[in-house]
Amino acid sequence: MPPKPPMKLTPEWQAKADAFRAAQKQGENVQSEAANCVPPGLPGIMTQPYPIEFLYQPDKVVILTEAYMQFRHIWTDGRQHAEDPDLTFYGDSTGFWDGDTLVVDTVNFNGKTRLDTIGHPHSDRLHLVQKFSRPDLGHLRYEVIVDDPKTFTRTWNNVRTQTLRTDWEMMEYSCEENNKDLWEGRVKVPKYKR
Repeated sequence: MPPKPPMKLTPEWQAKADAFRAAQKQGENVQSEAANCVPPGLPGIMTQPYPIEFLYQPDKVVILTEAYMQFRHIWTDGRQHAEDPDLTFYGDSTGFWDGDTLVVDTVNFNGKTRLDTIGHPHSDRLHLVQKFSRPDLGHLRYEVIVDDPKTFTRTWNNVRTQTLRTDWEMMEYSCEENNKDLWEGRVKVPKYKR
């Protein structure tokens, strides 16, 4: 089992998580939104085992992700977050350079995704600070600071190191192609035993 982030859910969200896990144990068809090709959102997209690419422009950084063929704009031109935003899967990102570290502040999420592949939830009040830096030529250090007062009792963070793969290319990714819900009476998914 992957390590759990240092977090504690609020009572309301703990009850939701417990109900979700209980339904899974009973064999109910409870799935993450990704089972229906909904983008994983943030920070989940950063935990996918697919290539990512950074494009640098004077007023923004664009992150391309092979998984779900997603892109994200991080505005570095000094603008503030939108006052009347459209809530989205990846939120509204502004950033700045702190030396060699790109610091990204993201708010205005729609609350329709999970934080990670384990299924930790978040609300539409999610606020992320992400820090991207290169400790050496072959690695990217990624830190995410998670603040969501509706879901968690305190702010917490997670750090990962990703490896540069010069032999990989971004490929086409189509979640929708041949997308079938195997639960719909055709195949019953066996209960997972621990």
